Amino acid sequence: MQTSVIGFPRIGTLRELKFASEKYFKKEITTEELLQTGKTLRETHWNTQKKAGIDYISCNDFSYYDMLLDTAVLFNIIPKRYKELNLSETDTYFAMARGYQGTSGDVKALAMKKWFNTNYHYIVPEIEDDTEIRLSGNKPFEEYNEAKAIGIETKPVVIGAYTLLKLCRCTGKKSLNDYEDAAIKAYQDFLKKCEENEIAWIQFDEPALVQDMDSKDAALFHKIYDAVLSVKDKSQVLLQTYFGDVRDIYADLIKMPFDGIGLDFMEGKETYALIEKYDFPQDKLLFAGLINGKNIWKNHYEKTMQTLTKLQEREIRSVLSTSCSLLHVPYTVKHESVLSAKYLSYFAFAEEKLTELADLKKLAESKDYHAEAAYQENTKLFAEERDCFNADVHKRLSLVTESDYVREPIRSERHKLQKNELALPEFPTTTIGSFPQTKDVKANRSAYRRGEISEKEYKEFNKRKIAECVRWQEEIGLDVLVHGEYERNDMVEYFGESLGGFLFTEKAWVQSYGTRCVKPPIIWGDVYREKPITVEWSVYAQSLTEKIMKGMLTGPVTILNWSFPREDISIKESISQIALAIRDEVLDLERNGIRIIQIDEAALREKLPLRKSDWQKEYLDFAIPAFRLTHSGVKPETQIHTHMCYSEFTDIIPAIDNMDADVITFEASRSDLQILTSLKEHNFETEVGPGVYDIHSPRVPSVEEIVAALHTMLSKIDKEKLWVNPDCGLKTRGTPETEKSLKNLVEAAKLIRDEA
Repeated sequence: MQTSVIGFPRIGTLRELKFASEKYFKKEITTEELLQTGKTLRETHWNTQKKAGIDYISCNDFSYYDMLLDTAVLFNIIPKRYKELNLSETDTYFAMARGYQGTSGDVKALAMKKWFNTNYHYIVPEIEDDTEIRLSGNKPFEEYNEAKAIGIETKPVVIGAYTLLKLCRCTGKKSLNDYEDAAIKAYQDFLKKCEENEIAWIQFDEPALVQDMDSKDAALFHKIYDAVLSVKDKSQVLLQTYFGDVRDIYADLIKMPFDGIGLDFMEGKETYALIEKYDFPQDKLLFAGLINGKNIWKNHYEKTMQTLTKLQEREIRSVLSTSCSLLHVPYTVKHESVLSAKYLSYFAFAEEKLTELADLKKLAESKDYHAEAAYQENTKLFAEERDCFNADVHKRLSLVTESDYVREPIRSERHKLQKNELALPEFPTTTIGSFPQTKDVKANRSAYRRGEISEKEYKEFNKRKIAECVRWQEEIGLDVLVHGEYERNDMVEYFGESLGGFLFTEKAWVQSYGTRCVKPPIIWGDVYREKPITVEWSVYAQSLTEKIMKGMLTGPVTILNWSFPREDISIKESISQIALAIRDEVLDLERNGIRIIQIDEAALREKLPLRKSDWQKEYLDFAIPAFRLTHSGVKPETQIHTHMCYSEFTDIIPAIDNMDADVITFEASRSDLQILTSLKEHNFETEVGPGVYDIHSPRVPSVEEIVAALHTMLSKIDKEKLWVNPDCGLKTRGTPETEKSLKNLVEAAKLIRDEA
């Protein structure tokens, strides 16, 4: 038995890459110092895997921002506007990821979307009519030779040509079909260069194969790989898939001249059934994804060994692998000093999953794995009862009726009542919720957590910040205010800390995008609200102003999707439990005079099955009602908002409208407002605030730029339904750029009102 890791986390055990990158952006370190940080991290990750006995270690899974962006740069998919900045190679790369505003020019960042069904964001490659797709970079070969120099043989990983083309965006008159031949030639050249470097194994990641594929998709896949593999000689090629099964292409895959095929046994519902139906060729290696790369619970050795045994009985040459890259889990439990061993014994982060691979390798080679100590210890753990059941939660959920999912009266009637009650101007301006988390805010929170200041001192500081924030919003003329969320560490972790059933880590960071890292809570047991969460802060903020103050909450779907979920109950049950807890908070806010309540569902899309045939029954049929359950009990005059982050929504517009919110805000600026057409086509009823500028970039939008965006919006959205806002919260931005951007936003809204 051999073992393989598809990819390893890259931010560093203690977020070294994040901090080095941020220093580089501030010009506090040089390019060479940033690159040295990357080299040190890569060597650490390779040595960690080698020490654990991993046989197939990846290289080129490291990235300074995003792996798909790396692939685009590797193959010269760099829009002209970034090249024309005449920046260094490194700064051109970051301009594509973050935008650029300086002496060399002013450009927006490329669009950003969610990576399949994860909370990771990828940069969308953009192909112009004159783009010449060709092999132009050396990163995979440099990193391969870097690993080889320290005595470690690796397999370079590159996003495959099929997935790359599926995720690219054409901006001119040409379509992706016009670039197929160039992409094939580029990948052929890549394969040839691998052979020149005497690279034994190459890994092409093709996660797009787990989505629905029609005959045209299959033909494209064949066209690509029949040609690419035709130049293969000595190097062996691993076709790696993850996030689901490959039911639409499996029968073809096993006949193609791949030397290895990686299949996901965790999320691939039909993976083993496909092997049973079509078998698996004995002349290929099956990289069996049996170690969950997306969740932190320990592997159940008994179940894994049952699958491995069945594969062995079929005489399938198997390599034990992670189900996907370990990018989606934290580094190690070693830094967790607060959680007791009672809890930690159930968890396996990235390093611990390497240990699991080593254990299972030994068990697979054992004559009697039942007698092995690792197997017996694991079996004992899974036989223990966990303290995760709450009878009151189950009873309350059982009493929910169909009427609890319906808000009265219908939305069109509520709109009329809310217009009169709230008396907002045309094109009301607001923000999504958070304001910059400045150093003093973080220091105050850290001091309180360490016990260096009292709760009273902590709260007094936050109240001063809230008062400043409210006063400033009034001064610039925003219509609907927020309190700034200075008390919140994270939009999910903060809520989880006031909900029963959650556990929290100290340093279990996971990369969300670029330098943005999150520390997902762990859902340990049944979920319920222990105490009011946001009421005190919202009520205080409202007391400071005559203007309307939004109450800010995180919705049940996002809380679940941005946590590590339980594996012993269904997602539906977990979401429903959280929905009832958030419902309690919504009703408390309303009772305390908060007239607009925003329930963010930033992550609605993430657990949506990758196959459309599974959308309703396996997700939307319970995710949408769960959101409705949170707000169905409020008065008609109370306005319910929701917000959604970077993703593709055009194909689920009817479901979003069915959430029955009164107003929805969402990202639109980085995707050039493409969603507007879908809203119009579906006669979208909800009032809407497409983001007028990108908050994930440090650049400041001009008044003219925002006015132009609003004109575009008004061509698709009735003026009575249009709100004006940024496309996400401002937590990660600096204060000067935030103030300039919001002043420009308010001024743009005034100009649009004057036109109307």
